[in-house]
Amino acid sequence: MIKIEAIIRHFKLEDVKNALTQQGVAGMTITEVRGFGRQKGHTETYRGTEYAVDFVPKVKLEVAVGEEKLQSVVDTIIRTAQTGQIGDGKIFVSDLRDTIRIRTGETGNDAL
Repeated sequence: MIKIEAIIRHFKLEDVKNALTQQGVAGMTITEVRGFGRQKGHTETYRGTEYAVDFVPKVKLEVAVGEEKLQSVVDTIIRTAQTGQIGDGKIFVSDLRDTIRIRTGETGNDAL
């Protein structure tokens, strides 16, 4: 089992969610996050005063899938979240040791 974490732009969330649902992804977790990478934030003007926004708001999408779906899910996220501009985000892929469904006690792929 694999856990995929994707940091994407807010306005791309609905497109990514719909594309992953069509791929057969059964569930996902969404968290609003803030951070910076190469984009290094930006400046905004409020009431005539310019100030720096160091942490850019993004959305973190977490999906657990079987290894057989890994590449198609990653490709789908890239295809639907990409704008070609700095700040499109990152995808992190990690192994899951186990998954347990609390309601039934099922484990592994059955719990996904």
